[in-house]
Amino acid sequence: MNLLRTILFTIVFYGLSVVLVALVPLVALLGGDSLRTYAMAWVGTMTWLARWIMGIRVRIEGEIPKGPVLFAGKHEAIFEAMELSRLLGSPATVMKRELARIPLWGWAARRYGVIIADRTANAAALRSMMKDAKAALAEGRSVLIFPEGTRVKPGEAPELRSGFAGLYRMLNLPVVPIAVRSGHVWPKHGIKKRGVITFRFLEPIPPGLPRAEIEARVHAGINDLNA
Repeated sequence: MNLLRTILFTIVFYGLSVVLVALVPLVALLGGDSLRTYAMAWVGTMTWLARWIMGIRVRIEGEIPKGPVLFAGKHEAIFEAMELSRLLGSPATVMKRELARIPLWGWAARRYGVIIADRTANAAALRSMMKDAKAALAEGRSVLIFPEGTRVKPGEAPELRSGFAGLYRMLNLPVVPIAVRSGHVWPKHGIKKRGVITFRFLEPIPPGLPRAEIEARVHAGINDLNA
């Protein structure tokens, strides 16, 4: 049954997405706000289809604070990369440069207002990332980063990438860790399963802490659901 649900979801969602993505260039010309509204409708469609076709529900624990803040999330599935953008009101998501180079997608992402992260982490890359982040803050938007740098399997807890500490220091914003449990029902590859995807919002961590302390607290926070 899970296989049939996965196949049906794939056909319906990605079939619809082909049409919606084809219209992105026209929507993007209207500006970032219009594109963000359009993107949130697309994400909402994904979440609705996941609920009613695959039986995947979303559970939110804790309070979602008003921004702007720096959200730091666990990343086990593509689902949270999309759903968190909707739940958090279109934050500026930190996205690796490789994705920004995809034709059309990269152009639309820049119009949407993402923050481009370069894994080289040199001075020029950090200045560019900070410029994008400041532009987001000027619009009153929060920032969302997945500080482990990549999708991981449930239970894995790699060290945070160095870019997180730099962004935390430069933005001088409270950090809200988000523990996520999604990979058990939405694996990177293979059949999706019925179940619950949980987002747990922890208490904000103040700005200005030493690097070792903020990294330890955020690492513990985003892995709060690992057990």
